[in-house]
Amino acid sequence: MLEINNLHATVADKPILKGLTLAINPGEIHAIMGPNGAGKSTLSYVLGGRPGYEVTGGTATLDGQDLLALAPHDRAAAGLFLGFQYPVEIPGVSNVQFLREALNAQRKARGEDPLSAGDFLRVARAQATALGLDLDMLKRPVNVGFSGGEKKRNEMVQMGIIDPKLAILDETDSGLDIDALRVVGDGINRIMRKPDKAVLLITHYQRLLDYVKPDFVHVLADGRIVRSGGAELALELEREGYGALAA
Repeated sequence: MLEINNLHATVADKPILKGLTLAINPGEIHAIMGPNGAGKSTLSYVLGGRPGYEVTGGTATLDGQDLLALAPHDRAAAGLFLGFQYPVEIPGVSNVQFLREALNAQRKARGEDPLSAGDFLRVARAQATALGLDLDMLKRPVNVGFSGGEKKRNEMVQMGIIDPKLAILDETDSGLDIDALRVVGDGINRIMRKPDKAVLLITHYQRLLDYVKPDFVHVLADGRIVRSGGAELALELEREGYGALAA
């Protein structure tokens, strides 16, 4: 599904990704861990198409399509969803309005008919209920006045409504208490643990992986993947730290 080969990228002319290679197949969940400054968030932004992140070499494809050649909204229409460490607030735009426009824009790009207001509200209500988010919150401006946990649950509602092929989740566990972490983890499993979908989890810590068990764990250091393994690798990192990798 996702094929990254020898990817190089810079931010403000500073090299951050230095030859990263990774393949994710349908049905797989991969976790990327690593110290601060390793390039984890840069990877997510490069794949999502954030301005200011310049690709200087390598390739990235989604289902064989050149991801790097697409505008951000076309990457979303192709099936990519990017979850942010700090979900942004959008004053003056209701969740319902934002999500319906986003979903129907993607459906139009794929040649599908738009959802009616009634059909969309049924989908939104089901996703909000599953994530324990009051439906009234979907009528509020996007993330405005939300707690950290509410923002992350709202992001999972967005993901459930959009129903992407590939979810790239950048430190989704950041700022979550134990209960919210479990709800978000269950949401990821319910929405994305399917044979035709895939997940790239970017995290510092093992705790999210207690709820969303990865098929593979990769360690990113200095812009490259330096070690890969199964779920047990995350436990090793939690126990011994990243310094042990250089020992």
